[in-house]
Amino acid sequence: MSIGDSLFYYPTRSVYGRPETYGMTYSSEFFESMDGTRLHGWFLSASGGMNAIREAKGTVVHCHGNSGNISGHFELVRWLPEQGWNVFCFDYRGYGRSEGRPTRLGTIEDVQAAVYHVRNMADVDGGKIVILGQSLGGAVGIVAAALCPDVRGLAVEGAFSGYQREADFVTRQNAVLSPISGWLSRMAISEGYDPIDWVNRISPRPMLFVCGTKDTVVDHQQTVDLHDAAGGPKELCVIEDGLHADSMREVDGQRRFSEFFKMCVNGGIGV
Repeated sequence: MSIGDSLFYYPTRSVYGRPETYGMTYSSEFFESMDGTRLHGWFLSASGGMNAIREAKGTVVHCHGNSGNISGHFELVRWLPEQGWNVFCFDYRGYGRSEGRPTRLGTIEDVQAAVYHVRNMADVDGGKIVILGQSLGGAVGIVAAALCPDVRGLAVEGAFSGYQREADFVTRQNAVLSPISGWLSRMAISEGYDPIDWVNRISPRPMLFVCGTKDTVVDHQQTVDLHDAAGGPKELCVIEDGLHADSMREVDGQRRFSEFFKMCVNGGIGV
């Protein structure tokens, strides 16, 4: 791992919120990653009574962004149980109550482990699992989806196409570092597991790519390039003047994600 790779991860152990604040039914889950690292997550049950898990439309594995932990990020997906979806929010290694230290390969293996854990849970339909990745979660979710054939579809919001490219975008916004941003990114950030090299391996499972043109965290062109490199079926939604994660907070964006997931688990072949 290069010296700058750790700059992609800003984990905390703080607690920012809890599902019970919103009256949500959930369970605290501990499971092991591919290398045995102990991870933690919250399984948010679909709303609708005692049989909600079994009767859910499907289960969404949520891969969160690069800072904080699930106690803050679950806010972005707490609307999904209200629409009939189970949601598994989990922390990568080193985040929240998960053990270890985050690494690029480690985060990818953590997503794989989360998918396997959900697939083996009682009452969960293992044939109706999809991934929703936001920012860093979109990048690692793409690679994990390529490696998990049981995943029925993938949606990403504000995902970057490559680690060096994202580092270059961030450093170019710094007046001091901008003149050497390209060189600095190549020197400080290692190569490998770039989502642009994996996204075409997910087809023929459906993919949805969402980005905003005023995203200052991830250049929206990176998400566009991921869409262009993917096989079909696929859909691209570019939100004019949209900021980072805007689509996950707004009703129209939430509806788009929910309808996309419904198509994935019901065997649709087009988007």
